[in-house]
Amino acid sequence: SSSSGDEALRDKRARILSRGLPKQKPIEGVKQVVVVASGKGGVGKSTTAVNIALALAANDSTKEVGLLDADIYGPSIPKMMNLKGNPELTPKNLMRPLKNYGIACMSMGFLIEETAPVVWRGLMVMSAVEKLLRQVDWGKLDYLVIDMPPGTGDVQLSVSQNIPIAGAVIVSTPQDVALLDAHKGAEMFRKVHVPVLGLVQNMSVFQCPKCKHETHIFGADGVRDLAKTLGLDILGDVPLHVNIRETCDLGQPVVISQPQSDA
Repeated sequence: SSSSGDEALRDKRARILSRGLPKQKPIEGVKQVVVVASGKGGVGKSTTAVNIALALAANDSTKEVGLLDADIYGPSIPKMMNLKGNPELTPKNLMRPLKNYGIACMSMGFLIEETAPVVWRGLMVMSAVEKLLRQVDWGKLDYLVIDMPPGTGDVQLSVSQNIPIAGAVIVSTPQDVALLDAHKGAEMFRKVHVPVLGLVQNMSVFQCPKCKHETHIFGADGVRDLAKTLGLDILGDVPLHVNIRETCDLGQPVVISQPQSDA
């Protein structure tokens, strides 16, 4: 029948396409990988990734958590986690992550000068990502949170296709231009069969510290509407709050420095 012929053709096509994809190989010692991504830069993705990693550790002290900064061009984890220096090497020539607040961290920022620009072509970036994924001695981790670069390019695809990922968290502001790219990001993960755990609406509302008047600077409920369209959950609704920004800039993220605050 024509339907069975179509099915055979689809199977054959899937087999041919899968030959070109790298085989997924887990990171040694890591149980679950969660990626934090955004379609657009400047939406607070790294801030969210840092605070998610710290929150996972704070919620269950028996869990070991790691944080990998996969943003090669703009690594921000060293500053946010108050870490400096070069990783030591193990006898097997693997890099040892730097640690603060109980979180094992690895970033391109530990391997280059703080103010040095990374002026690299795609192949060099992919080689660096491969090293950060495979040449790090993570020990035993329950969770590895990966802070992805913005967009839907080579790094996102390579990470998604090389390692098994438990789920992706998409961060966006409620602004229309950010939502367009967040939608693309969610669709990309679905295409490469990575479960999207849900969306985080960041910088959702600004409250004046003096008069307490609330202003939706980037629009209201845009991420909620996108979540309905995509059939996804809203995992968090984070206000635009000076404490969240200041604590990360100081290397003392809000989850660790102000755990009882509303933020």
